[in-house]
Amino acid sequence: MAEYTTSQLLALVNGSQVSAGDERVRTVTARIVTDLFHTIEEFKVTPNEFWSAMKWLNRLGEANMVGLITAGLGFDRLLDILAEEADQAEAPEKGTPRAIEGPLYVAGAPLAMREVRLDEGNEGKGEVLVMEGRVLGLDGKPVPHASVDVWHCNELGRYSHFDPDQPGYNLRRRIETDAEGNYRFRSFLPPGYAIPPGSPVSELFDLLGRHGNRPAHIHFLVSGGGKRALTTQVNIPGDTFLDDDFAFATRDGLVVALTKVESSTEFASLGVTGPFTHVRFDFVLQDALREDEMIAASRYDTAAL
Repeated sequence: MAEYTTSQLLALVNGSQVSAGDERVRTVTARIVTDLFHTIEEFKVTPNEFWSAMKWLNRLGEANMVGLITAGLGFDRLLDILAEEADQAEAPEKGTPRAIEGPLYVAGAPLAMREVRLDEGNEGKGEVLVMEGRVLGLDGKPVPHASVDVWHCNELGRYSHFDPDQPGYNLRRRIETDAEGNYRFRSFLPPGYAIPPGSPVSELFDLLGRHGNRPAHIHFLVSGGGKRALTTQVNIPGDTFLDDDFAFATRDGLVVALTKVESSTEFASLGVTGPFTHVRFDFVLQDALREDEMIAASRYDTAAL
């Protein structure tokens, strides 16, 4: 039986091979394992602490909250920062800023043409909102028949498909823009929300001395016209956590302007005459550099296995 020093064991773990494997996977894994070895050694992590962490990871997966922890520890925003740095090197023209997807996107929402009532079945649950705008290219020309996939939480800060008390696709719709790239929808101003108390994520955030609150926001996945699909979200001004988002997702250019309207017949087709809050926001899509950039789907679902 061999006896190893820490450095000898690490060299064996990172160097043992019976086939070529994948060079990139081997290289990245070796870096992660090396860093963890050094962390355990430097901070004298005890067996109890190590196995408690493993139990926590298992509970995190069982609770389907990996997407919350990656957002809360900044990994989602880091990937966006690195993607934008790469964009700047390849094509410096910017469209609407991207923002993190979060873990709560659901594909296949009901499709509507040009306009829709997102809040159907949620009447009286918040301040009525009408949001409209256009989908444009970098040249300012409209993107006809683009897809605007929109979703937000209910008045309690919960999302359908992850909340058993909501019907399927509640507060989730897809809108196909008209020939001029126009979209609009009726809903209500959503609240912010916090990570679920008593969850594996909240346990870690309590130990870190951090809050788990997100400011009020509405998610979008916008695509079409051979443009790069855009995953983003807009924020509602005035929220307490607008500048202190636990997911680091608020961005300049994504905080919308609210206009209070007392009375108008312009949106009667959405059942709105007043009073309501109006938002105008245009999505500007970048040109796609590769075919895969046009795919409108969850980042998680499109990740290669």
